[in-house]
Amino acid sequence: LDHGNDMGLVCGGAMHLAGVVTKTDVVRMIGHCEGANCVAPITSAMKCEIHTTTPNAWLHDVWEMMQKRGLKNVPVVDKDGAALGILNARDVLKNLWKEVQHEEDLLFNYVMNVGYR
Repeated sequence: LDHGNDMGLVCGGAMHLAGVVTKTDVVRMIGHCEGANCVAPITSAMKCEIHTTTPNAWLHDVWEMMQKRGLKNVPVVDKDGAALGILNARDVLKNLWKEVQHEEDLLFNYVMNVGYR
């Protein structure tokens, strides 16, 4: 959970996604520790009820889900539930913005009678 990563994926056999853990989860768990030595299994800090997406999902739909649930990150899993990676809200917005800019360029060219490129 360093180098700018907000979420870690917890996987079991065959990379099957078992849960997620965030920096907030780790800090909350450390708050329950006593003394200088804090040893606890990841299962005591991770969340098992998670919202995921697949590589074939539409970004618009993923963005709506993220907004509705207040998520900054969403795990991406394959059809068997194996973890593939994490989709960050910043990356979703960046790609959605590219789509909007492309549509604006097409509309501008149409209005200016330049044609489509």
